Amino acid sequence: MSGSSFSPPCIPLSQAASALKSQGFAVLDSATVMQWLGPAAAGLDELSPLWNALPPDNHLKDGGRYRRRRHGSLVLSGGSVKPVTHRAHWQPLEYNALHGGMERWFEPLLPDFSSKDAWHALLLRLGELTSQVKGEQPWFVEAHQFRIDTDGGIGRPTPEGAHRDGVDLVAVFLVARHQIKGGETRVFEAEGPQGQRFTLTQPWSVLLLDDARVIHESTPIQPLVLGQLGWRDTLVVTLRAGAFQDEVPGSDGVAAVSAS
Repeated sequence: MSGSSFSPPCIPLSQAASALKSQGFAVLDSATVMQWLGPAAAGLDELSPLWNALPPDNHLKDGGRYRRRRHGSLVLSGGSVKPVTHRAHWQPLEYNALHGGMERWFEPLLPDFSSKDAWHALLLRLGELTSQVKGEQPWFVEAHQFRIDTDGGIGRPTPEGAHRDGVDLVAVFLVARHQIKGGETRVFEAEGPQGQRFTLTQPWSVLLLDDARVIHESTPIQPLVLGQLGWRDTLVVTLRAGAFQDEVPGSDGVAAVSAS
């Protein structure tokens, strides 16, 4: 595994929507994310330690034990964040050949996470951006806290390989990198030959993806120092129009929402 890395092609906040429309992805550095979230950004420091409380992902079909995660679902509508009853994560095989077609139940986001102003601000900004690109409407959101570690020698952020998620927008926030090499991000045109590769290194920098336009993956990680545990923490938030993937939209085009 090469130790070299390429810097991410970060852009100003004002160009994020146009970049998503023109090339299908955008990268914002941490300072730009702080600007985006405004005063609430100060609370991100309170969220980061919660990655130390992630339970194991027991659904990995490759037999690995390198991934820990929590999962939550909610709806963004009318400028408000509406939680829904805790539910399974489901994807069709079309989008996830390794883990698709099965209900995967993960432990929910902790109240100390989901109640924070920084989290709500992040969700609202993502909803606004997605509406700029796709048109204003309710957004069905799934959030995943991930920790990929090197306890077994190697960790795979995307064991399914290069993929799409079957949603409208994907946001991948890097939360932390600790004593690792690898973890390179790769973004490719879904219907063409062009692609870019780079490594996110700044805490709370973000990769934004128009899921219909591009496919993406992250390369495996290894410990930077043999025998010392390393990890890569990310927050992945997906926004989808109409319904969650395992639900059928109602007659008005919006799936029923059950408040928790």
